[in-house]
Amino acid sequence: MKFLNWINIRLLLMFALVVFLYSFTSNRNSHRKLLKAEVIFVGNQDNFIAAKTVNKLLIENNQGVQSIAKSDLNLERLENSINNNPMVEKAQVYVSVDGVLKAVVKEKRPIARVLDGDAAYYLDYQGNTMPLSDINTARVPLFFGKINTKNKRKLTEVLKLIYDDEFLKKNIIGVALDANEDLQMTNRNFDYQIEFGKMVHVEKKFKNYKAFFQKAVLDSSLYKYKKINLRFNHQVVCTK
Repeated sequence: MKFLNWINIRLLLMFALVVFLYSFTSNRNSHRKLLKAEVIFVGNQDNFIAAKTVNKLLIENNQGVQSIAKSDLNLERLENSINNNPMVEKAQVYVSVDGVLKAVVKEKRPIARVLDGDAAYYLDYQGNTMPLSDINTARVPLFFGKINTKNKRKLTEVLKLIYDDEFLKKNIIGVALDANEDLQMTNRNFDYQIEFGKMVHVEKKFKNYKAFFQKAVLDSSLYKYKKINLRFNHQVVCTK
């Protein structure tokens, strides 16, 4: 029995020692100064917000990052400050084991540049607004027309289909919405106007257009047309 008690005492002492060492190490680690701040962009290849802008949001009270202890950080507040930037879709802020304050930033993806009177902004992949960038310009279609709560969802879906398709993304450079909620589009290399019509059967219309284009480009007949009408589901009507 005494032998078993001695084993239990040793186990308790070892457990207490582990807890003490863990607490000591954690406390010491929390008071260590940060080494540096690092911004990591994920997703887009082209950045619309500068890393130095994110760095400013990471460093509070204009202190040098090396003067900040880990225990003084409020990571949630730092994340919120970055997420509130209109260029940012989602950010995650954490401190690595080696003392580096890291911000992983996913920017919004612009799918169209909206021109509304004197105002100009991007419409992003989620259907939200995004300001123009001072450091980069997105190669997306120009959009002319009024966007409202009724047409935004359908319009976003049309623009997403253009953005996600390599052929359409390279060829469609302009989209206009008229007062009747009909769409007209312009092509990068040809002078014709694409009469898209209502925002219905969208995938079918784009499929018809791509099939027509691939056939017509072979005999150079695309240069002869002024309008390409996609309003009809089963045919493409061309006007010279």
